[in-house]
Amino acid sequence: MKIAVSIPDDVFEDAERLARHRYRSRSDLYARALAEYVARHAPDRVTESMNAALATVGESADDFAISAGRRTLGRVEW
Repeated sequence: MKIAVSIPDDVFEDAERLARHRYRSRSDLYARALAEYVARHAPDRVTESMNAALATVGESADDFAISAGRRTLGRVEW
């Protein structure tokens, strides 16, 4: 989809420089930047990403982590 947006000259020049340095088209650079911004600011996507990361790690109990967590929490004033 094509759109027209206005951005400050200095941002445009920085983006042009980055696109050239990364051997990417301007469209690709802006599309990736916008996708990253949306991903970082969409709460559902952040939660989905965290859930996916946790699913890959697994839920096995780690005795060291449990012990360290208890010691740390024991020193925190509630």
